[in-house]
Amino acid sequence: MVTISLCMIVKNEADILRRCLTSVADLMDEIIIVDTGSTDHTKEVAAEFTDKIYDYVWENDFAAARNFAFSKAEMEYIYSADADEVLDEVNRNRFAELKQVLLPEIEIVQMYYITPPEYNTTANYQKEYRPKLYKRLREFVWVDAVHETVRIDPVIYDSEVEIQHLPKNLHSSRDFHLFRQAYEREGQLSDKLHSMYAKELFISGTEKDFKEAETIFQATLHTAGNSLEKQREAVCVLAHIYRQEKQTDKFFSMAFKLMPDAICAEIAYEIGSYFMEQADHEEATDWFELAAHQTEAVIDVRRRGRMPLDGLAECYGKMAEAIEAETPWEFEKIQFCREQAEQYQQEADEWELPVS
Repeated sequence: MVTISLCMIVKNEADILRRCLTSVADLMDEIIIVDTGSTDHTKEVAAEFTDKIYDYVWENDFAAARNFAFSKAEMEYIYSADADEVLDEVNRNRFAELKQVLLPEIEIVQMYYITPPEYNTTANYQKEYRPKLYKRLREFVWVDAVHETVRIDPVIYDSEVEIQHLPKNLHSSRDFHLFRQAYEREGQLSDKLHSMYAKELFISGTEKDFKEAETIFQATLHTAGNSLEKQREAVCVLAHIYRQEKQTDKFFSMAFKLMPDAICAEIAYEIGSYFMEQADHEEATDWFELAAHQTEAVIDVRRRGRMPLDGLAECYGKMAEAIEAETPWEFEKIQFCREQAEQYQQEADEWELPVS
């Protein structure tokens, strides 16, 4: 059976830390808590479970704090958890079984991460795999009988363990601040942070959050060498901003900037929303249909699902209301629009986030 160090970074988590630690403490061989400046009773709660509690001066850098926590670990594997995570009894048993049978060559174990929809800030799935358990010391192994080389890709195992992510509140405002700080510090965002920033904006950002991001995403388009994927993310964010601000020329210039190579559900949805706002419902349905059934999302999967389907239902409902029925053909058109509205509304109501 392998040994595991639990490594956590915490700050002002007194009201939920006990819930988390109670659900995992007996599965761990070592518990390491790194406190980044709590002013409540977080450290007192932690002391109920471990004496390995360290103070760490917060530097607006989660990676640095986690590296510090990992540096204190002494067991074979490290389990990285947050205070707002919980293992229920079924998944405690799955974790215990995993600990019994984990093969030593496995270097990373992924577990399902499940966040309630009201607290989802970045995920495009009901549940998705995230790396959670890491081998502390990596062993380098030679592979291939001929032209041998050292294996550099980690050995990853996808487990059946499901972690419930039950935060106290949304972390969006904190994250947006850190994104902007990272940009100011580095002069750019990595591909990963750029993508995460765009996702968090579309899934949980306010219009104020979008506006504060404008300069960063404009810089993406004005910097040579950025990938098409990164440019598409920037175009989607900026098109949304300009539509909200009713800057029509800038909106259409941005929406069609990377056409036809970069058409995506987000842009089709923005254009459909523009025409719906102009009460051009027939034109809007073409774009919503494109978003829902003919394109892929690059940031927010809801913009190729529930959102354009709702748009289609609303547009067909408005079209039915606008027809003045005097001829059999007009009565038939009203009936058609009503049926389309009902069909799309049902499709929207049945739509769910996919499972990873």
